[in-house]
Amino acid sequence: QVQLQESGPGLVKSSQTLSLTCTVSGGSITTSYYAWSWIRQPPGKGLEWMGVIAYDGDTYYSPLFKSRTSISRDTSKNQFSLQLSSVTPEDTAVYYCARRPKANNVSDYANFQALDYWGQGTQVTVSL
Repeated sequence: QVQLQESGPGLVKSSQTLSLTCTVSGGSITTSYYAWSWIRQPPGKGLEWMGVIAYDGDTYYSPLFKSRTSISRDTSKNQFSLQLSSVTPEDTAVYYCARRPKANNVSDYANFQALDYWGQGTQVTVSL
């Protein structure tokens, strides 16, 4: 049973960088052919795919976040991380990490039905 757990600060100030880590247990983040996603849900809105790091280390980002987002991993700790820079109160959301098979097309990563394991989510609030 794969389990994912998000961690990071619950409160970030505007203009700072939001940093979150997802710790994976029950499976390796280098196992073929999976990809590890970051997704968020702002209050009152739908899910938003932000980016993904695949089993081979390749990264792919949503055009909405590409200029501000970086995803990395620490294979020794079986963790992957999200950094979102220059945050504003509009970045307030519940942030999730999740797993899915690696997609053939970047646009396919916005298909949330393909995600088979999710973390419980972590609330991040951006203050002025």
